[in-house]
Amino acid sequence: MSLLQNKVAIVTGASRGIGKAIATRFAQEGAQVAFTYLSSVEKGQALEEELQQFGTKIKGYRSDASDFKSAEDLITQVVADFGTVDIVVNNAGITRDGLLMRMTEEQWDEVIRVNLKSVFNLTKAVTRVMMKARSGSIINLTSVVGLTGNAGQANYAASKAGIIGFTKSVAKELGSRNIRSNAIAPGFIETEMTGELNEKAIEEWKQNIPLKRGGQPEEVADCVVFLASDLSKYITGQVLQVDGGMVM
Repeated sequence: MSLLQNKVAIVTGASRGIGKAIATRFAQEGAQVAFTYLSSVEKGQALEEELQQFGTKIKGYRSDASDFKSAEDLITQVVADFGTVDIVVNNAGITRDGLLMRMTEEQWDEVIRVNLKSVFNLTKAVTRVMMKARSGSIINLTSVVGLTGNAGQANYAASKAGIIGFTKSVAKELGSRNIRSNAIAPGFIETEMTGELNEKAIEEWKQNIPLKRGGQPEEVADCVVFLASDLSKYITGQVLQVDGGMVM
């Protein structure tokens, strides 16, 4: 039997990269998938068609999780379309890198809003549904940068560290209702975003990773499936690093 058979999952920021890999793995494991996209409309529509092949219910929504009302409306619509929500994966995220001395207030605010506030918005909106069902798994995508910090990424590191604190707090608040909350901290994962870096920089990164390679989005998605499924039913409040040993 598939690991997520008939479970209803929401995946934010699923039109590309890690989000797309998660939505795909969920569908392969029998989940009904509601996913969101914002700017990549064509990619979102293409993904909806692509995932139909797995024979489960799939629907894409153009939605901005960083907007409180939009997040509430999304949950209302998904419950109307699918009946419930069992799993939420808060994956949507951006970078606006720059040294602190040159970082603008707008760069700071945008990263905190998209990366951190969206996690609060969607988690708060779905909590009511999960509490009623007395069941649920919330999985938040953070980063090893949230654990270590990184020069030139003060805004990104702060947003990702904030996700870790939020994840643990939610685990303590909702554990008695059988709702689990965990985070995944990817390291250097080869996606469209990292493809924009120069090759020399990428090779230097890889040499500092014990496994001597970058990770694949599918390797992150496999860990998300684990945390979404009953294989991890006694795990909550944890941060699972998927980084090839980069941070120990």
